[in-house]
Amino acid sequence: MLKDNLKTLRKNKGLSQEELSIKLNVVRQTISKWETGLSVPDAEMLIKISELFETPVSEILGESIEEKETNDLKVISEKLEVINEQLSISQKQKRKTKIIVLLIIDICLIFFFVLLALLGSPYLTWDYGNPEWSVIGTLWHSFEWTFFRIAPLLIIVITAILIILFIKREK
Repeated sequence: MLKDNLKTLRKNKGLSQEELSIKLNVVRQTISKWETGLSVPDAEMLIKISELFETPVSEILGESIEEKETNDLKVISEKLEVINEQLSISQKQKRKTKIIVLLIIDICLIFFFVLLALLGSPYLTWDYGNPEWSVIGTLWHSFEWTFFRIAPLLIIVITAILIILFIKREK
């Protein structure tokens, strides 16, 4: 029967009525009516259903389709294989993103370090008679002093992390 075959095919695909209705562009109640035998899909919809479930229309309309065993080890192992593959791809993408972000931070730190070294300390020539320049000069000096002490350590740490990530990536 059509109603039983639709329900069996939907369950075999692991779809809920809501998910199937979205794929077929109908409301969930329509799927429910088909599966309870209150209505039947038209010819165009049967073709869409046939394509979705990769089953001939004649088979959907014909004899009962047997429900797949849910505990079948082959089905479970295939699902686990797909999940493991997706997890592996996700982890590789995360590692790649971390490497790129750390590399960008490292390059920016090195660039800023070199830039500050080449500029020297411009605040030394400022007129500190003006209170605003005095505050800005003090803040700039504090920033520069702190940066030149912390930046080399950050560059070393980030570079070490990058080397470790590259070594793990090669394994």
